[in-house]
Amino acid sequence: MQTLLQDLRFGFRMLRRSPGFSILAILCLTLGIGTNAAVFSWIEGILIRPYPLVAHQDRMFALIGTTRGAQQGNPLSYPDFLDLEKNSTLFESFIVDKIMGTTLSVGDRAERAVGGIVSANYFDALGVRPIMGRGFKSEEGEGRNAHPVTVISYQTWKDRYKGDPEIIGKTQYLNGVQHTIIGVAPEKFHGTFIGYSFNFWVPTSMQETFDSTGYKLEDRGARWIESYAFLKPGVTRQQAQAELNAIAQRLENDFPETNRGQGFEILPLWKTPFNAVGNLSPTLAITTAVAFFVLLIACANVSNLLLARSLLRRHEMTMRLALGAGRGRLIKQLFTEGLLLSLIAVAGGITVAYWCRNALVLVSPTRSPGITIDYPGQLDWRVLALSVAVCIGSTMLFALVPAIQASHVDLSGALKSEGGGLVGGSGRSRVRSVLVFVQVALSFVLIAGTGLLLRSLVQMQNSDPGFSTRNVVVSSSDLFSAGYKLDRAKVFYEQMLERIRALPGVQSATMEGVRPFSYADYSSAPLEIEGYQPPRNEQVSADYNRVGEGYFATIGIPIVAGREFTRNDDENAPPVAIVNETVAAKYWPGKDPVGQRLKVKDKWMEVVGVAKNAKYRTKVEQPTPFFYVPVRQNFLVQNGFIIRTDQSPAAIRNALAREIRALDPNLAPLDTISLQEQVDRMSYTQRLAVALLAIF
Repeated sequence: MQTLLQDLRFGFRMLRRSPGFSILAILCLTLGIGTNAAVFSWIEGILIRPYPLVAHQDRMFALIGTTRGAQQGNPLSYPDFLDLEKNSTLFESFIVDKIMGTTLSVGDRAERAVGGIVSANYFDALGVRPIMGRGFKSEEGEGRNAHPVTVISYQTWKDRYKGDPEIIGKTQYLNGVQHTIIGVAPEKFHGTFIGYSFNFWVPTSMQETFDSTGYKLEDRGARWIESYAFLKPGVTRQQAQAELNAIAQRLENDFPETNRGQGFEILPLWKTPFNAVGNLSPTLAITTAVAFFVLLIACANVSNLLLARSLLRRHEMTMRLALGAGRGRLIKQLFTEGLLLSLIAVAGGITVAYWCRNALVLVSPTRSPGITIDYPGQLDWRVLALSVAVCIGSTMLFALVPAIQASHVDLSGALKSEGGGLVGGSGRSRVRSVLVFVQVALSFVLIAGTGLLLRSLVQMQNSDPGFSTRNVVVSSSDLFSAGYKLDRAKVFYEQMLERIRALPGVQSATMEGVRPFSYADYSSAPLEIEGYQPPRNEQVSADYNRVGEGYFATIGIPIVAGREFTRNDDENAPPVAIVNETVAAKYWPGKDPVGQRLKVKDKWMEVVGVAKNAKYRTKVEQPTPFFYVPVRQNFLVQNGFIIRTDQSPAAIRNALAREIRALDPNLAPLDTISLQEQVDRMSYTQRLAVALLAIF
């Protein structure tokens, strides 16, 4: 210990004696260690332990539904969720968490807010205790709109209620329904939907209040909820999955119409498909590799600096050897000096990581009003431990070889020379050449990787989504939250559509249920295809969208057979549908799909057209079965507009705001963006990866 302290004191003196060298070496290492610490904090805070204050995240898994033969997972139906709770023995608990937007009103002030429909055991299962009031009681999750109670977030309590200590028992309006505030969540708890910071939570009994598509708590075919599961201590993922498979088989036997081919799967949190994790995982993997390369380059730089510095200390090394110091002692001393550099750099690196912990929020795409983005980095003991490990590893990389080289002195020759010269200079030169080669090679790999990733991004950006984004804007307003009923909503949409079509520069406009490349879920339904006999255990299903007349011409999706929807395809006309090429090829090979029939939710529809395949969620998705139904035959309170115009998004946004105020001054302005911006929002993780590569 005495020797170590002596080495440390001597090392500090040597670093102070050469401030220029010390500062340059520390800056290089701070960059290398800091980038790694920042990436570690993102991985810890987004992938591994993404939920501050939540207990037992090592036993927490995302729970999804599966369809036999399909690659993508599905949400769950609420009856299936209840059956899992009832029949499982290896799970400690299950929770529901469904993100939704709404209007939050207090007095005469209304604003958009994001919240969660959650199971009554939500806070108890997570181990999160409200700082004021309570969580939900079990009975508050039962019934139909029977328990209008809410737990609000700490930020909402501070921002909207100024930290009112008497907040419990007061009310706020959510979607026009008065809710009693029963609790305030802790400050660091933002919910369990990664990427979003929630304003409030309501029990599942209030689902219909926040869902414009109607009551779903008793509909086994309606798959709409996201869920998480906690394993009991000692239970493996494989054991739990086997139990889920057995329960799914029983449900398939008991409910063949809705559960044929349906199963369940648990996934690690870092693979959660129904929030931002699935998009960020590849980006963070790339960033981890880049940060490691940056560390290697920094180590090579510092190694070269140490080798150059050893030339200035050649007389010191010679005299210490002449006075009896062993080579091992010299190596230990020089290694200790390198360790000091690393430890100082760790402190700087942790500071860099702290500054960068919320950097992902800064480069995230803008979202709609009321949505707060949250991608927090976590600087806990695990990140610190990894940073220390990186420190030790980097010291081994950059300090050991120069230390060994510096200790290789030909003592007799060195003492005879005037300056205490070092023998073995050619070996030292070779080492420096190797280090320079390593630096250049690693830098080339980073530059090449950035180029390839940029090329991939450009190719993806230029890839055809199957529709036109040029001169197209999408717009929507939340009529459901504003308390509109169906008849009033129909009148509003008719009048608003007439006003939009009359605006200067508007070439066409129509309605749609879900805009392409959005975070909203398309509706999904089991299908019965006339004349098609599915294989045993296959559940025929497809996603679909509700669209208005002229939709395909407006968005630029070609109709390859049959016709578009018209104004006459309303509730008084026979039900019709338009299928995409994937549906047509799969179920009517070699036949004309036009005139064929399919059954959706006990209603037969005639196929009147075939639309060219398009992308619906991301540009990298594979062709998937999809169909469209007329919005006028399937009208809901909540719809959006899609508009082809030669006006800029800003100009059309202002015009739409004027028109909506003319129809209803109390309605919030329309959320209007270009369709290209909507598409870009879904590829921001690829742009983030390129940006991080370029910065590093």
